[in-house]
Formats: sequence, structure tokens, C-alpha cells
Amino acid sequence: MHKFTYEFLKDKTITSDLFSLSNIITDLRSKTNAKKESNKSLFNKLETIAIRESVEGSNAIEGIFTTEERIKEIVENNSEPLTHNEEEIAGYHDAIKFVKDNYEYLSFDEETIKTIHRMLVARHVGYEKGGKYKTSDNVIAEKYPDGTIKRVIFTPTKAKDVNKVMKEFCLAYQVARDDYDIPALLLIPCVIVDFLSIHPFSDGNGRVSRLLTLLLLYKEGYDIGKYISFENQINKFKGNYYDILERSQNGWHESNNTYYPFIQFTFQILYQCYKEINRRFIATKSGKEKKNERIEAVVLDSIVPISKADIQELLPDVSVTTIESVLAKLIKENKIYKIGTYKNAKYLKR
Repeated sequence: MHKFTYEFLKDKTITSDLFSLSNIITDLRSKTNAKKESNKSLFNKLETIAIRESVEGSNAIEGIFTTEERIKEIVENNSEPLTHNEEEIAGYHDAIKFVKDNYEYLSFDEETIKTIHRMLVARHVGYEKGGKYKTSDNVIAEKYPDGTIKRVIFTPTKAKDVNKVMKEFCLAYQVARDDYDIPALLLIPCVIVDFLSIHPFSDGNGRVSRLLTLLLLYKEGYDIGKYISFENQINKFKGNYYDILERSQNGWHESNNTYYPFIQFTFQILYQCYKEINRRFIATKSGKEKKNERIEAVVLDSIVPISKADIQELLPDVSVTTIESVLAKLIKENKIYKIGTYKNAKYLKR
């Protein structure tokens, strides 16, 4: 049976590259937070959009769909769901609102996990399994289009062991959380791998795991998921998500698994969220300035390294020659510095 311990996260030799990535993300968090006070209306607008995209994205990962119009009606107008899929979507909306509004007061424990699951499935008419652990064994499987199982990817914890294992799991998290030598940002993806490997509910484990990810990130001060949908970014890399999860679960029962692939994937998704908020922030800039002023604003406002191609995508009416001229001027004035060379070069404010 798997032994829950996160002591390995103290080993700097194993996770040095991940420490570097976590430092980058922490820096991006600081830069994003610095923009909030002077851009309140934009962040309020992004918050509304993010909830809708999160509801759509997290359900899409599980193959649950409806039209964009219906999602907007359910999320923004509290419209009653008309189909089973819409019940699933409405349930996720209830649960993500609960996490977003109450994360400061929620602990990562069995009660919170069960409450999130209960809210997730509460819209199902007659659904009585909300907040209750599975009573029969389940498997994570790849399926054919007709629903039949192609292959078993992973066999989670047996139903008879779930109560005991969940208690051990939540206790192990609390011990690790209180250990100052264990970086919180590295701990979170490991906890999610363990939750998905236990697979404590008969249905909804994937969606609960993404809500738990947001909860833990929020509690550690990484609230980017409020403004850019974390789930929607995962959905863009859905194929990679399942492959990487499988790699991190291999050998889990014997405690021989490696969390590294899933930690790295989670960090990459976080980076994509910060990159997207940077893109949306820049896109709101007025187009009335002169071209060279607009290029300068794009580069100096960017919180992530930005390439010539990125600038051209944001300012399609500006030529490459003009972009190169402005970049050279900013480098000469020591306002920005260059990372990389030739086509891979990117630029960032000093």
C-alpha cells in the first residue's frame, strides 16, 4: 500500500530545476499583483470570464459539453439546467464559487473534500452519492468511442480501504504543509496525484481534483486561477495531461512513483495562465498612440519575456522592421534586456 510522505521534496538535488521554475512563477505572481490596484475594472472583468471558462474547461476535460450560450446562461444568469450535462456544468459552477468565496476559511481535510464533491453533484436529481466515498472498486481506463474499455490505465485504491487511506492522506498533507522545509508550490501537484490515485468517489474525481488544486493555490497566495481559467489551460493540453498523470502514477501503490512529470506540468500550466493574463492586459492598451509608443508599451508592460512574434501578434498593423528598431532603442537605453539569440530571442523589462 502507498506510504504518504512528502519528505523527498526537501531534497534540493532532485528538484533544483523545479525550484527554479517555482521562483519564476513566484516572480510572475508578484508582478501580476502589482497591476491589480491600478487595473481593478480589468481584473473584475477577467474574474467573470475566468469562472465561465473554468466551468466549460473542467467539464470539457471529462467530455461534458453544452453550447457556449447555455454555459453563459447557467453561469451568469443562474439559468436552470435542462439536461444531465447541464446539471454537471451547473454543479461545477456552484462548487467553484464555493471554493473562490470561502478558501480562506476552508481546511484541506475530508470534510472539505466531501463538501466540494457534494456541491459538484447536488444538481443531479435523485443523486445520493454526493460527498460519500465509493462503495465499489473503480478503474481509470482508456475507452473506445462506443464506451467499451480499451485498456486499464490505473487501478485506484480499493473501496474497502478508502476511509483509512483518505485519513492518512489528509494527515500527511497537514504534516507537510507545516514543514517549512517543504515548498508549498511543489507540494500541491504531489497532493493532487495522490488524490487522483486514491480516486475516492465513484464519479467526479477529476473535477474535484481541479477544484482542490485551486483551493490549495489560493491558500498559498497564487490566485491567478481567479482571473485566468486554470482548467481551461489544462483542457488545451488534455492529451498531455492524461499521459503525464499516468507517468506520475506508475508504481504509486508500491511508493515507487515519481511526481516530477506532474509537478512540471502543473508549473507549465501556471506559467501559461500568467502568460495569458499578460496577453489580455496588453490587449486592453489603447491603439491611439504612435506605433513606436505602442511597441514600447507592450514590451515594458509585459511580465513575461516577449518575442518579436509575440509583439507582432498583439500589434498586427506594425511591421517587423519597426519592432526591431524600437527593441534596439530600448536595449540601448538599458530599459530592457535580451534573452536568447536570433529567432528564439525574447525581451524583458529591466
